[in-house]
Amino acid sequence: MKLQQLRYLCEVVRQGLRISAAAEALHTSQPGVSKQLRLLEEELGVDILVRNGKRVVALTEPGKALVVIAERMLRDAENLKRMGEDFRNEAHGRLTIAVTHTQARYALPETVRRFSHLYPDVRLSLHQGNPRQIAEQVISGEADFGIATEALTLYDDLITLPCYEWNHCVICPPRHPLLKARHISLEILARYPIVTYDIAFSGRAKISEAFEQEGLEPNVVLTAIDADVIKTYVELGLGIGIVAHMAFDPKRDRNLRAIDLGHLFPPNVSRIGIRRGAYLRRYMYDFIEIFVPHLTRKDIDAALDTDA
Repeated sequence: MKLQQLRYLCEVVRQGLRISAAAEALHTSQPGVSKQLRLLEEELGVDILVRNGKRVVALTEPGKALVVIAERMLRDAENLKRMGEDFRNEAHGRLTIAVTHTQARYALPETVRRFSHLYPDVRLSLHQGNPRQIAEQVISGEADFGIATEALTLYDDLITLPCYEWNHCVICPPRHPLLKARHISLEILARYPIVTYDIAFSGRAKISEAFEQEGLEPNVVLTAIDADVIKTYVELGLGIGIVAHMAFDPKRDRNLRAIDLGHLFPPNVSRIGIRRGAYLRRYMYDFIEIFVPHLTRKDIDAALDTDA
């Protein structure tokens, strides 16, 4: 039995049992993947895959059990490799973080600057996506960890740790009548066309829930995944914007004004997600500690040990 065979099997499962897609992802040939899976079945003496002609249509019961073990073995093999790299050269390596646009654009720049200065020989990559994509990248091992506000806690394969709380704010042009209101309410916001986030991003679900609880229907005229896009259309007069407060910078956004909406919408918690059983190299701990000073290595290890 070879780790390569287990890797092929797990990738086939990850690609929805499509051997051609797995072969492409693994940069190898479809016949090569099929051959190795046949050899694995012969060695184990059981069928792993249910085939209909040349197509794989399902996993057998032994196959399902094998995939669980294979994934664990591949994680352990990757952890051993990382441990060796850590002892051999602790300041060299790669760090891939899956992250939403809001986190990458507004929350991470200073952390990236400090980390890059501390570890110039670590190749840092940011993979932007929606919360579901972020979770899947971390679970698959494509990313070392993910940072998002939504969804991460919904995945059993992830350990999540809170990073920070944030609120929404409403943005509008400098002479907008909203700025004259003594008290901003949901009823007042509902009078104006609104530009805000897509439902999967940046606490949008909490915005919708707050209006719904008051029996109000917000006039959402445009949604986007990017706060900069929202700000652009607010500047063009399409409506008022509801964005994460961290996305508003008075020095940069000179043509806009912001009003905090912490009294209308519940606070949001951005979290970092780590795959269960993952081995973190020293510079990974340091990145997390730079980004979230209250999360020490001891705290992170305690969360990982709880999973053991």
